Amino acid sequence: MCGIIGYSGSRSSLPVLIEGLRRLEYRGYDSAGVAVANDGDLQVAKQAGKLRKLEEHLRGVEIKGTYGIAHTRWATHGEPNTINAHPHVDTSGGIAVVHNGIIENFTTLQTSLQEKGHKFRSQTDTEVLAHLIEENYTNGATLERAVASALRMVEGTYGIAVVSATEPGKIVGARNGSPLVVGIGHGENFVASDVAAILAHTRDVIYLDDGEIAVVTEDGCRTMTVEELPVTKDIEEISWNLEQIEKSGYEHFMKKEIFEQPDSMRNTMRGRLLLDEGIARLGGPNLSPEEIRQIKRIVITACGTSWHAAMIGEYLLEEFCKIPVEVEYASEFRYRNPIVHDGTLVIVISQSGETTDTQAALREAKRKGATVLGIVNVVGSTIARETDGGVYIHAGPEIGVASTKAFTCQVVALALLTLWMGRYRDMSLIQGRKLVEELWSIPSKIQTILEDEQPIIDIAQTYYKHSNSIYLGRGYNFPVALEGALKLKEISYIHAEGYPAAEMKHGPIALIDENMPVVFICTKDSAYEKIWNNMQEVRARKGRIIAVASEGDTEVAKLADHVLYVPHTMTPFTPLVSVVPLQLLAYHMALLRDCNVDQPRNLAKSVTVE
Repeated sequence: MCGIIGYSGSRSSLPVLIEGLRRLEYRGYDSAGVAVANDGDLQVAKQAGKLRKLEEHLRGVEIKGTYGIAHTRWATHGEPNTINAHPHVDTSGGIAVVHNGIIENFTTLQTSLQEKGHKFRSQTDTEVLAHLIEENYTNGATLERAVASALRMVEGTYGIAVVSATEPGKIVGARNGSPLVVGIGHGENFVASDVAAILAHTRDVIYLDDGEIAVVTEDGCRTMTVEELPVTKDIEEISWNLEQIEKSGYEHFMKKEIFEQPDSMRNTMRGRLLLDEGIARLGGPNLSPEEIRQIKRIVITACGTSWHAAMIGEYLLEEFCKIPVEVEYASEFRYRNPIVHDGTLVIVISQSGETTDTQAALREAKRKGATVLGIVNVVGSTIARETDGGVYIHAGPEIGVASTKAFTCQVVALALLTLWMGRYRDMSLIQGRKLVEELWSIPSKIQTILEDEQPIIDIAQTYYKHSNSIYLGRGYNFPVALEGALKLKEISYIHAEGYPAAEMKHGPIALIDENMPVVFICTKDSAYEKIWNNMQEVRARKGRIIAVASEGDTEVAKLADHVLYVPHTMTPFTPLVSVVPLQLLAYHMALLRDCNVDQPRNLAKSVTVE
């Protein structure tokens, strides 16, 4: 979980590398470093802390060269300090490596290399790669051959970029389980772990697959396998533009992305909703109507916020498609022996399309013969390429570590999938039309919530010094309780837990006193009376109640200390409106606590390691 950028061209590489790191810092911000080669000399500079620490260190330091690599780190092996920061170099100091992933057999490799006289400086697994490459960089071997030979000895995951002081202008990149792209420019080329790093320079990219190596110079790119067999790759165009990865006047990416939700959801739906037919038009899943009717069971697997979206998908698919659905943590699915029969459809959900655990769940499901669909945001991502079909959410780039617009767009995509599958099964035309019409109205309803933040700010000012909170919901709103609690934990560092409201009596009620804020999602739906009773139980124990309620519900104010009103909608779509004030509440609590909203401690955007 880190950011990698490499440049080879005619310009001074350092400004390009620093700019790339700035756009990648959301992927890791424990430390940062650069390695630039020039006239047979390799200059390495790195610093612990945010990127600005490296920039301060580089002021007054002359680093020249037209090719180099850089890295911003999220620590796995070794504490986040300057010694453990990337790039790492070999014994001679002539080879530099940046790495995203985990080398699982690094201890064995390190012991073997030490016996051969190699001296290690850091606590990281990555440094082994530099020494392994050095060990194979003999007898006239090229850098790419040395890298390939080293990687054949490695067990684990990696996205790497390597430079040598003795091969001017050359960068060798490779991937296995961790993303790496090559940017194709005019008289200059790039490698990066994320297209955000290179979007200012080119929109033409080559996506590497697992087990592939790219040899990049200013003149072009050559690709091969780790076994050194040539590979032909297509150049693809990035659909995002530079403006989409800028803050556009907002203080933080997270707030920008919260406020983008009406437009991003419309983009998810655009061209896919057919009102007259009461159905969604989806070409990506690659399933025939007969294959849809043969589905006997669905398993949805995901991590974090995507797992919460999956839970809402479970309710949607079971209610409208009449198919049994199970939701699995991807990290658990991969280590069990999951039961996959004929007629099992597996759906994997990941914003980045690169989440390691979700990729592994996908591959396990395919090994067992399941049809696997993906719901992803990033075109060309690993999950998008490896699934049998799927749905792009078209949310646009999400830079804030705490996911917001990707969550609502994932729920919309699951609703589209439900409409599409349901109409080929038991869903009536009338029911389909109602769902289509209501789904299309949701972005406008969210816009009304975003027009008045003051009630949310007032609540945040009341509770931002509290250390704990409980979020409760029922039915479709139970996953919203989980998501609201997660957002608060992620960016404000307030301990928060989400529960089904009825489960409060089975333990969490012991925590409730006059100092415990309790957030109820209590929109007007079939569970309203039940959750009203749960609110009475909290009130009886002097808990402080924050209610997310439907507009026009005056009764809820008789029990709640604070009410955040959201527009009324059909029960299956209540999560799309009820989650928005909770996103904003977490945001404003974090601001008041002086937390780094876009870069919360210990977290990174795309989890590409176990």
